[in-house]
Amino acid sequence: MSILEIALASQIWARRNEKRQLVVLDDADVLKVLLRIAFVVMAFTLLISGLNLAAGRPQMLAEGSAPVVTGR
Repeated sequence: MSILEIALASQIWARRNEKRQLVVLDDADVLKVLLRIAFVVMAFTLLISGLNLAAGRPQMLAEGSAPVVTGR
């Protein structure tokens, strides 16, 4: 057997005998996840806004309603 095969077999054997731990999330972990998601959304929004401003075409809300296409 090669060294790689021995290392792989010992990893498989170790994982087979390892007991899985149950992961329990507490309130602090949930808060951290929500804050990270909010930070990523905010950073992405600022990035897109900055790129639009750099391109000279800021995103604007529509000032009027879109025309309705009637009767085709």
